[in-house]
Amino acid sequence: MKKIASVFLIASIGGLTALGLNHFLVDKNSHQTSQLTYQPPVKFVNMPGSAPENNVDFTTAADMSVHAVVHVKTTYPMNANQNQFYMYDPFRNLFGGQMPKQEAPMATGSGVIVSQDGYIVTNNHVVEGADKVEITLNDKRSYVADIIGKDPGTDLALLKIKETNLPFINYGNSDNVKVGEWVLAVGNPFNLTSTVTAGIISAKARNINILNNNNEESKGLSSSSIESYLQTDAAVNPGNSGGALVNTKGELIGINSAIQSNTGSYTGYSFAIPVNLTRKVVADLLEFGEVQRAFIGIHLEDLDAKLAKEKSINELKGVYVFSTIEGGSGDEAGIKEGDVITKVDEVEVNNVPELQDQVGRHRPGDKVNVTLKRNNQEKVMAVVLKNKNGNTNVVEKPKVEVVTALGATFEEVSEHDMQKLNIQNGLRIAKLAAGKLASAGIREGFIITSIDHKKINSIEDVKNAVDNKKNGILIEGVYSNGMRAYYGFGM
Repeated sequence: MKKIASVFLIASIGGLTALGLNHFLVDKNSHQTSQLTYQPPVKFVNMPGSAPENNVDFTTAADMSVHAVVHVKTTYPMNANQNQFYMYDPFRNLFGGQMPKQEAPMATGSGVIVSQDGYIVTNNHVVEGADKVEITLNDKRSYVADIIGKDPGTDLALLKIKETNLPFINYGNSDNVKVGEWVLAVGNPFNLTSTVTAGIISAKARNINILNNNNEESKGLSSSSIESYLQTDAAVNPGNSGGALVNTKGELIGINSAIQSNTGSYTGYSFAIPVNLTRKVVADLLEFGEVQRAFIGIHLEDLDAKLAKEKSINELKGVYVFSTIEGGSGDEAGIKEGDVITKVDEVEVNNVPELQDQVGRHRPGDKVNVTLKRNNQEKVMAVVLKNKNGNTNVVEKPKVEVVTALGATFEEVSEHDMQKLNIQNGLRIAKLAAGKLASAGIREGFIITSIDHKKINSIEDVKNAVDNKKNGILIEGVYSNGMRAYYGFGM
């Protein structure tokens, strides 16, 4: 019994001693212990709770923008694949059956009202090839829209409806947008009208090569396509195309245009055309009916560590001049291969999309100051920008003529497009109505290069080829994406 009591006494003394030492050590190292063990509350990215204490209020921006974003429904001509043949059933009508109804294909997207008198910006790919464009406002009023102009080079289009006193979104300044800034995407995904999603600006000046640039063109500014997207993680899905990207003030900073996805639906990356570029395209389409695109006439490469080491360049700032086009704006201003462009006017440029964006906001004949480094010495050069034809004249909207029997309006093909598509001749279908071409499955934008193996260069060639024709016709040509096609039909 005495032995048990002794053991209990020793254990008690040991326990009290351990507690005392622990209390002493914890007090002494309390600061260090809290650093190692304390974790702030874990919060999900992009949830309202992750904002600072003075939480961003999205309701005002949503209310300012949702009424100015419209639903765009496009109707396309029937194509040959949809003109199915059905076996005649003599008993069908006896039992109340009906022949299958043929309906023209349709698609939907979004648009942004940018003026109270009915001008609407959307994506070119939303309305390209459409027979009819119908606009539905947030208050459910519907209108048939006219297409004022389209610009495949930026994937923008301008529409007009006959209405006044419409709500519209004020332009913001996409140059002032910062990575990490909260934004809202407003549109009509999956026909769910007036949908608002939130996210942040993930990156600026992204080039995702979606506008069919070839490898040579993507190295510089000889291409008429401009990709300098705002990247965001706001959820954007099919149907959002042409909708608004707005900041927390409710200002328009971009036109939602594309997603990067292996599934066709949103997977975390979406892209918007900056509003500063959009404003210029809209102004050109209103004034000229055609975008006045300026070119600097040089081929460029992004400057990285490997290229800098290879070319003995000290700083990783700017864009490397890969080559110049003889007689182009850059060549005439004195820019040389090996120069590194760091600024256009007062705006710093560190990659090709940024430089494309800055030049793309100008018209032919505009003068810009280009800051560059040559042999590590800074120089400023005045560059007069030119158009795709190598001069400073206004590029006129192509003249169009109609051939009634074919149900088509035609326009000339530029030398630039012919070179790009590797063709020597052709006439583009600018617009289709009901007629032989639409019934055959031909889409707007198709360039007819020959009819019955005879080269087509003008509207007169088309008229001569189809006049008094009573049997079959073979049409050959190419689409703007390079796909060649052949169509046959009877007159």
